Amino acid sequence: MAKKSSTATPGRAPAQAGPPAALADATADETSLKRFLHGLSPVDTVGVEQRAAGLATRSIKKASKLAAIDLAISMVDLTTLEGADTDGKVRNLCRKAVLPDPEIPDTPTAAAVCVYPDKAAVAVEEVAGSGVKVAAVATAFPAGRSSLEVKLADTTMAVEAGVDEVDMVIDRGAFLEGNYGQVYDEIRAVKQACGPARLKVILETGELATYDNVRRASWLALLAGGDFIKTSTGKISPAATLPVTHVMLQAVKDWQRITGEQRAVKPAGGIRTAKDAIRYLVAVKEVAGTEWLDPYWFRFGASSVLNDLIMQRRTQTSGHYWGPDYVTVD
Repeated sequence: MAKKSSTATPGRAPAQAGPPAALADATADETSLKRFLHGLSPVDTVGVEQRAAGLATRSIKKASKLAAIDLAISMVDLTTLEGADTDGKVRNLCRKAVLPDPEIPDTPTAAAVCVYPDKAAVAVEEVAGSGVKVAAVATAFPAGRSSLEVKLADTTMAVEAGVDEVDMVIDRGAFLEGNYGQVYDEIRAVKQACGPARLKVILETGELATYDNVRRASWLALLAGGDFIKTSTGKISPAATLPVTHVMLQAVKDWQRITGEQRAVKPAGGIRTAKDAIRYLVAVKEVAGTEWLDPYWFRFGASSVLNDLIMQRRTQTSGHYWGPDYVTVD
């Protein structure tokens, strides 16, 4: 658990490679790390679920709804992570990210496209100059069941292709066995391999079983230098849920309060409608704060939600309903 230097992101506060001075003692050794993580306040299960349910009932007026839809579109990471991915499929995905609704060109661009490392160069070429970021999954996604050497090679392949972001998965088996130092060291090693790319740390919250584990995993990822904490790979169920996202938003809010550093959150999987997306935006504002209502600090890993956001945007601007036949599939 050795310390290493941080990598700066121009114009934004970078995530450090290791914990700031205020939390350095927490990672001095395995015992200290375990003591810190198990010393975190337990999550009030009933309280977090009730709060999430309550915030989900908030209504938004028409003008605010259009602004929320545009913000949500700008936060979407369009993703294709299938064995049958082709260069053509990736290029089509990139074109949709750059111009989500070709008939209404003032529609915001998506935040990023996310692909496997071997398709990253195709995506980088296709979105060049558009402002859309390219992310690549790495570290033996989605299971994470490989050696550290393979995981780092996976990360290096993505970085050399020119990606802006790397999405890694933690070793959930090691975490659930209480081998926190192993998980911490892997995250830090991948962070080092990312160079200038931002690191999203996927917790796969559906496999962590409890909110307390989600809180511990969130703090572990933050301590190790993750730029984002992300709920899920999207490959298992349950994926993102509002209560889990509340726990993670509270973690980054507490992190900022203690360290002065802001980190990002990405729920992924299971967010399918504009109504779902707006519920998450309400949670962001109420739990973390308005500072997180920005694509740099909050993302949706939910490709399927984009079409519904586009339909709802057309409805808001034209006054009549638009069905799915009027938007592109990819």
